[in-house]
Amino acid sequence: MFKKLDILDEKEKVLREKCEDVVFPMSKDDKKLIQRMIDHLTNSQIEELSIKYDLRPGMGLAAPQLGINKRFFVVVHEYEEGKFNNYVIVNPKIVSYSEELIYASTGEGCLSVERDVEGIVPRYARITIEGFDEHGNPVRFRAREELSIAFQHEYDHLDGILFYDRIDKDDPFKDEDKMRMI
Repeated sequence: MFKKLDILDEKEKVLREKCEDVVFPMSKDDKKLIQRMIDHLTNSQIEELSIKYDLRPGMGLAAPQLGINKRFFVVVHEYEEGKFNNYVIVNPKIVSYSEELIYASTGEGCLSVERDVEGIVPRYARITIEGFDEHGNPVRFRAREELSIAFQHEYDHLDGILFYDRIDKDDPFKDEDKMRMI
């Protein structure tokens, strides 16, 4: 039986804290939570289920958004209609990134931020990220475009950074001409 996750609002202080590294083996509770995060994100991207369960569509969730001060996140990427890749990354590190910067054409959103925020969030077009899966096995992903943005957005959560912190307060569309819109 699907149960909607209780996602914290941007006003919660825990979202501004730097998270602690996960110690392996991960607890059964954390592993169950990861599966619930995957289910929530998948259901949120399937229109009939997002309506049925009253879910805001989302691609990623980080542990602090659920009140857990640990360095892990989940991204569920719909690469084709109804087909999803699930990425679980524990204790992630971005090990390389492109010089090219991009931004999302519709702006970024966040399941913890229930309002529209205008402006450009500069992100690397391509990144390589390393970490571990929930079983402690090493993982390495090369991501580009939309997936790269999602990984960087969730990674920021682990350091207490919200996407709008990266928007220039004085000029929200600063350097728009120096980045590629996707």
